[in-house]
Amino acid sequence: MRGDTQRDTNPFPYSDSNKRYHTYDYYLRHTFGTKCAKIPLDGGFTCPNRDGCCGYGGCIYCSQNGSGDFTASALLPIAEQYRIQRERLSAKWNDFCCIPYFQAHTNTYASLPRLQELFEEALTLPDAVGMNIATRADCLPEDVVDYLADLSKRTVLTLELGLQTVHDETAARINRGHTFSDFLTGYERLRIGAPKARIGIHLIFGLIGENDEMMVETAQRVAELRPDEVKLHSLYVLEGTKMAEIYRNGGYLPLERDRYVDLAVRALELMPPETVIGRMTGDGEENSLLAPLWSRKKRCVLNEIDKKFYEKNTWQGKSFFDS
Repeated sequence: MRGDTQRDTNPFPYSDSNKRYHTYDYYLRHTFGTKCAKIPLDGGFTCPNRDGCCGYGGCIYCSQNGSGDFTASALLPIAEQYRIQRERLSAKWNDFCCIPYFQAHTNTYASLPRLQELFEEALTLPDAVGMNIATRADCLPEDVVDYLADLSKRTVLTLELGLQTVHDETAARINRGHTFSDFLTGYERLRIGAPKARIGIHLIFGLIGENDEMMVETAQRVAELRPDEVKLHSLYVLEGTKMAEIYRNGGYLPLERDRYVDLAVRALELMPPETVIGRMTGDGEENSLLAPLWSRKKRCVLNEIDKKFYEKNTWQGKSFFDS
């Protein structure tokens, strides 16, 4: 009988399912009108906290691939990387469009001519309908922002800015290499200089030294920026990172699944309902993941989040206008 299911009683406006938050799938379908997949690419970049500009070694949780563990080799041309990844997805879907996603390391940390070479090529890739660029807010000089503004007039452009936390003591502990004030400066430069570009913000819960209220505060302060998109996941420990050493020496206890689920729901209650949730959970490369092992079961995590929203009779943005 209609009205008895979670889907039919869902009060959240940006949903046509039981999801009580603004899913990336919903955004893609309503933007492009068809199935759409992000194609991860490695442009051969590095990061300013790896090469000595503001530090060495990178963030303590980041692999040598700079969060590009699921990309093809950076030694391959962009078009070949794209072809390989697209063919893999063709085994799952017959008809879909694509978003080239420059994922590995900091993808605006290069000369403007180099960025133009890569991004202009990406615009011409088969079935490409947009572009996502992962970067840092402290790597957005004015000439790059001017180019991104132009690019955003020609495609659906999303800049994904890594923040992880608003707490400077945590940022220093994870070797982030910038403060929250630095982030805000870059965020505003991009928002004003390239107003057509979508801006996403990456957050990580479970960072060393943070309690629940600190994590919720991060969500609260990010919500105040009204970003176009937010990505959220629990910190996971990968082999070969500084975090792996800390974890093995007993210096880090990962979040338990139920605690993460509770925190994720609290965070989304604070987010503007229009903000797209680009990710609600994540995991590392299977052979490198040390902890938490529950993060491998992404569907289970998402199901638990859905259940928590329903049990609490809450939804994304329920507390946004009260905050």
